[in-house]
Amino acid sequence: MEEGELVEEIMRLKEERKAVLLVHNYQRPEIQDLADFIGDSLELSLCAAQTDAEAIVFCGVDFMAETAAILNPEKMVLIPDRNAICPMAAMLPGELVDLYRERYPGARVVVYINTLAEVKARCDAVCTSANSAEIISRMDSDTVLFGPDWNLAMYAKGHTDKKVVPLPGFGFCPVHMLFNAEAIRRLRAAHPGAEILAHPECSPEVWAVADFVGSTSKMYRQAMVSKATEFIVATEVGLLHRMRKERPDAVFIPAYDEAVCVQMKLHTLEKLYLSLRDLRFEVKVPPETMALARDAVEFMLGTRETLS
Repeated sequence: MEEGELVEEIMRLKEERKAVLLVHNYQRPEIQDLADFIGDSLELSLCAAQTDAEAIVFCGVDFMAETAAILNPEKMVLIPDRNAICPMAAMLPGELVDLYRERYPGARVVVYINTLAEVKARCDAVCTSANSAEIISRMDSDTVLFGPDWNLAMYAKGHTDKKVVPLPGFGFCPVHMLFNAEAIRRLRAAHPGAEILAHPECSPEVWAVADFVGSTSKMYRQAMVSKATEFIVATEVGLLHRMRKERPDAVFIPAYDEAVCVQMKLHTLEKLYLSLRDLRFEVKVPPETMALARDAVEFMLGTRETLS
C-alpha cells in the first residue's frame, strides 16, 4: 500500500474502531501528523485519563502504553510495535525498589513515569520530567528515593529542599547522554543568536550551557513564545518536526543530528494500520499491579491527594 492509501485506511479504521491516537513528540513525522493528541509523557497521560474513545492506540514506548492502560482499565489499549521498549525503564526492576526501601526505611519513593507498571505499583508517586521537583516536594518525608534517571534526579534535587537519593545510582537515557557540552558551545559560536533548549535527562554539563532546561512540552512552549528565531535543541530529534511545523519562521538545529531513539521510531504507518485493522498488540497489566500503579499515577495527576 502506498503512503497515501495507508493514511486513508488508518483514518477510516480509527473512526470505525472509535479509537484515539496518542503520539509522543519523538515519533516519526508521518505518525505525528496523524495524531489526535501529541505531547510528552505528562500531556499524554492527561489525554489518556480523559478520553472517551473506546480504544487507545499509543505510539510511544512500553511504559507509556502501560500508563494509558492503568488509567483506562475499561478500554482497549494498543501499541503498534510491542518491541518499543524503553531501555531506561529496564534499568529499574521492581525488586530494586524493594531493596532500596529496606535500605532507607521511612523514605518515600517517587519514580519517573519512564518505568514499568511493576515499579509504579511499588512507589508512592509517579512524576514526569515536567513536574519531578513538584511531586518530590509534596512527599511527607525528608528523604525521597527517585529513579531511574540519575540526571533528572540531580535536576530535581536542585529544585527541592528534599534529600534526593537516585534509584539506582546509574540510570540514564541513552539518547540524552549523547549530547556534549563542548559540541553545543561550538554550535552556539556558529549561531550566536540561537537559544539553547535542553532536556533535564541531559548531563548537568549540558544544562550549564543551555538557556532553557525543561521537558519536551516545556521546550516546545518556550520555542513558541521566545523572540529568538534560531534554536539549538538538545533532545531526541523527533521534537524538531513539531517545532518546525508550528514556527516556520524559525530555524531549529539539533544539538546532535543522530540523537534518535530507535525504540520510539519502531512505529510505522504500516504497523499503525495493522494495529487498528487486527487490534494488535493489546497492552495488559495484571489487575493488582494496575490498582496499585493507578494510585501512584493519580497522585501525580492530583486526583489522589493523600499518601498511604
